[in-house]
Formats: sequence, C-alpha cells, structure tokens
Amino acid sequence: MGVRVAIRVKPGGSRTRVGGAHGDALIVKVAARAVGGQATEAALRAVAGALGVRRRDVTLVSGRTSRDKVVEIEADVAQVTVLIDRLRGS
Repeated sequence: MGVRVAIRVKPGGSRTRVGGAHGDALIVKVAARAVGGQATEAALRAVAGALGVRRRDVTLVSGRTSRDKVVEIEADVAQVTVLIDRLRGS
C-alpha cells in the first residue's frame, strides 16, 4: 500500500511545476494540453519526478478526465509524506 495524494492539475502552462496547494490538493502545473490524456500523463510524470520515484510507482486512482485527481505513490510512506508537505508549502 502506498500513499494516496489529491492533486489539482493545471494544464497548458508555460512550464511544468509541482508545488503549492489548492485546498488539500497538491498543485501540478503542466505544459501539456488537456487533450487525449496528455495533461494527466504529464502530471503523473511530474509528480514522480518531484518525489524522486519512477513513473511506474505513481498510479492514477481517480479523476481521469478531471483536473482534480487522486494518485497513489508506491514508496517509503514517511519520506513521501514529508516531501509532499514541503511541496504543498506546509
């Protein structure tokens, strides 16, 4: 069992960036447009990169067509939780 995290995807940005909070969700800005799942895939890659895990360790749990998504990260729970709190600005 991994860590489940709510993310808010903001597609079509000038660059990809992970950080900040939208309520309890971690903000993930991506350059990709919200067409054909491109923004979702870019967001999953961005989260993996920001947390230092492989892309395959980040799984979409819900929100395939929504900006609000839940992902599960298979990694050390304590370490990922600390990193996510830092990224949120907590």
